[in-house]
Amino acid sequence: MRKLDEPLAGCRLLEGPIFHDERGYFRRLNTAGDAVANGMPESFRQQGASFNLQRGTVRGLHFQKAPFLEHKLVQCVRGAIFDVMVDLRPDSPTYGRHFAAELSETNGHMLYSEPGFAHGFQALTDDCLVLYQISPDLVPGGAGSVRWDDPELGIAWPLDAVNVSENDRRAPLFRQHDPALTAPRP
Repeated sequence: MRKLDEPLAGCRLLEGPIFHDERGYFRRLNTAGDAVANGMPESFRQQGASFNLQRGTVRGLHFQKAPFLEHKLVQCVRGAIFDVMVDLRPDSPTYGRHFAAELSETNGHMLYSEPGFAHGFQALTDDCLVLYQISPDLVPGGAGSVRWDDPELGIAWPLDAVNVSENDRRAPLFRQHDPALTAPRP
């Protein structure tokens, strides 16, 4: 795994190796050594997957509230997504800014965020599969969100949005977000 970019403090675009041969390919998703070398936790306590049937589907922008802030590593292993991280840490030099990248099964790119970021994505293909590695454990009732289409954030979603959940449609705007929810606690 190698770092391609660190566009926001605490948010890194990474690339994992893909080994091709006559059978297809093998893709290493993560190792403890690579994680530590790239400033991530040695292990992630949660593993999850999101399957998205339709191109244009939007999920996000989601985060865990303090004190349950999470590290997150996201990769697309089938199809392609437009992946977005928004810095919600009030003391960060990149507070309120976002970074977006295409993650796909063919480019091997991954997006990692330290605690205090909101995450969302849009499916660029039908039938795409997204994998998440997250630490710490999920805490029921600890989830928060910011509106995916908030004009103040200026996210240029590449497709018309489809299949947006009612919760994501009703999420608060960035300006309504309480920064104390995503401030790291000592």
